Amino acid sequence: MDEFDRIRDDWEILEPDDRYRLLIDLGRDLEDMPAALKTDATRVRGCSANVWVYPADATAERLHFLADSDAAITKGIVALILTRVQDRPAADIRGLDIAVELEPFDLSKHLSSNRTQGIPNMIALIKETAARLAEGAEDPAATDGAGGPDAA
Repeated sequence: MDEFDRIRDDWEILEPDDRYRLLIDLGRDLEDMPAALKTDATRVRGCSANVWVYPADATAERLHFLADSDAAITKGIVALILTRVQDRPAADIRGLDIAVELEPFDLSKHLSSNRTQGIPNMIALIKETAARLAEGAEDPAATDGAGGPDAA
């Protein structure tokens, strides 16, 4: 059982207040994101709180994200999503339906729409990064031009 599955199993038996605490604890456990990376370019649009996601180690073989939020529960949601994708190959992440993976948590039932409205944008950012890297691994000329049709 991986970390995401363990969290899902815990979630199912917890009372609503304990679910909030679980999210807050997940957020506290996130790897620190340097302030220099918290820029407009790394900010996730559509979130009521400030959320930043940055692919710190982005290769086709392994995607590792740094993330942060200025709201504790939102940061926990970010951590929950990252638990599902962190340090996995880009092709695996590209193939995941993260929204479906989150359905057992029924976040919209337990949290206000303000807290959940940015989730699709966060998922899209992660999936776009994974797709770009996975496609680059399949076609190296697509990412760096080396060996591509215009290579000298």
